[in-house]
Amino acid sequence: MKKTLVTAVTAAALLATLTACGGGSDSGGDTLRVGTLSDSRPNAYQENGQFTGFDNELLKDIAAKENLKVEFVAVDFSALLGQVANGTFDIGSAGIAQTDARKQTVAFSDPYNYQSLGIEAKETAGITDENSLVGKRIGVVQGTVSDTWLAANAPKAQAVRFPNDAAVLSALKSAAIDGAVFDAASAEDYSAKNPGLKVTKTITTTIPHGYAVKKGNTDLLNKLNDGIKKVVADGTWKKVHQQFEPNEPVPTDFATGQ
Repeated sequence: MKKTLVTAVTAAALLATLTACGGGSDSGGDTLRVGTLSDSRPNAYQENGQFTGFDNELLKDIAAKENLKVEFVAVDFSALLGQVANGTFDIGSAGIAQTDARKQTVAFSDPYNYQSLGIEAKETAGITDENSLVGKRIGVVQGTVSDTWLAANAPKAQAVRFPNDAAVLSALKSAAIDGAVFDAASAEDYSAKNPGLKVTKTITTTIPHGYAVKKGNTDLLNKLNDGIKKVVADGTWKKVHQQFEPNEPVPTDFATGQ
């Protein structure tokens, strides 16, 4: 009897620990695991041991308004949506564009921003727009909108795919590639911090960004959507946007608030 009781107590404690750690599709746990990026400024990155950036700070504010707790874990973008789909992460936060293909894998929150891309190269590379990419080695992060945009708009460019922004940027700086396509805000940040690099063209799209959630987790999705409405309405969205993307225009959808 004593052994049975100890076993039951141990099992209960283990279940409580797993629930607190998140990692599943049930948003009722104490802490939700968020898959994000460590190097994609200004959207999602790690600084002084803390995960920050526009997407992550906005998610923290949304979570606070919905009485949710979140913990961030770094992952390569190419693996992120699959890990949201299989329950490794409760939320994906990484400036994720809501494409039809991605909607086959995960569910998305309401939009909280829109996708813009930036073509980036060294000033001496002779790259000005998509038409000048013919025959050039152009770096992209595998599986991103940058990747699909390059294939559709510059099919004669040689796409060189990397697991993350840091690898693309390193290759660009060392001239292992001729140019790159990043998220526009990231491209601007990289050019500001790396003399000799410049954004040669910005491409604005109507593709919305959203937080990714496992399909069927409507409870968490509803909370995220409610939180997004709140941070837009009270001006929090604009405040976070000004902090991380001061040079990017504010889309009309998010221009409300104080």
